[in-house]
Amino acid sequence: MTAGTGQTIRDRVAQFLKENRSDIERAWAATPVFTARRPADAAEECAELLTGLRHVIETGGEEDPSADGLATVRPVLASLAARSAGGPSGSDRPDVTVLKGPLLRLWREQDLPEDIVHSGDLVLSNVLNTLRIALLEIELSAGAETILAQRAQLTELSTPVIKLWDGILAIPLIGTLDSTRGQVATESLLEQIVAHQARVAILDITGVTAVDTLVAQHLLKTAVAARLMGAECIISGIRPQIAQTMVQLGIDLGEVATRATLADAFARALGIIGLTVRPDERTAG
Repeated sequence: MTAGTGQTIRDRVAQFLKENRSDIERAWAATPVFTARRPADAAEECAELLTGLRHVIETGGEEDPSADGLATVRPVLASLAARSAGGPSGSDRPDVTVLKGPLLRLWREQDLPEDIVHSGDLVLSNVLNTLRIALLEIELSAGAETILAQRAQLTELSTPVIKLWDGILAIPLIGTLDSTRGQVATESLLEQIVAHQARVAILDITGVTAVDTLVAQHLLKTAVAARLMGAECIISGIRPQIAQTMVQLGIDLGEVATRATLADAFARALGIIGLTVRPDERTAG
């Protein structure tokens, strides 16, 4: 098709979509894509989708997933993507390309020359294929956003700040401590120091698999930040293997207090706030 002929075909197809709006919307609403929807919702979505596709064709963007017409119906596309598009192989979820069948059938029922019918078939097929691509892009984007959100939630959950006593907080660090987890841990601890007016913060690294220079720097920075917020910091859970590694790496924790176990750190923290732990006289001896 030449440029002029192509525009003429698009105009014919756009006019067809406008004149046969009711029949197209009714046919689409009967497809598996919309049958699970309430009739009123299905009718509304079909109408919005058809308007968007007509605009795409009028502007010659039937092969462009980012065309303005598709952008205007993004809420409908998001709804379609969530419940129908991009199903895995063998999935029972309907594919949006089922809309192509009834649309082409109605187009071919028009009393038009064969060459125009064929050209119109191409335009309508292209715009439905592009709709499919746009839906897949939305679905993939939504999946990526979900993964990032879940990762952020897991990072938050993996660095909980625990109140051990009035004025005493602890944050148990488990697994590998990377820069992201380290930043989240520091921010969470500082926020809770302010919220609880804590005087002591315990960083327990019993569950940390390995300590390298990066981890040690993070611990020191967290301790300094806690001190600036008015809380004394104690690092607990330094196992013999980790202690040897820190010595070999030349890591110096400076003035930061350290204890072998969380229990020892807690006892030290109680002493800082003016409390002591004594054996129960009823169980002594």
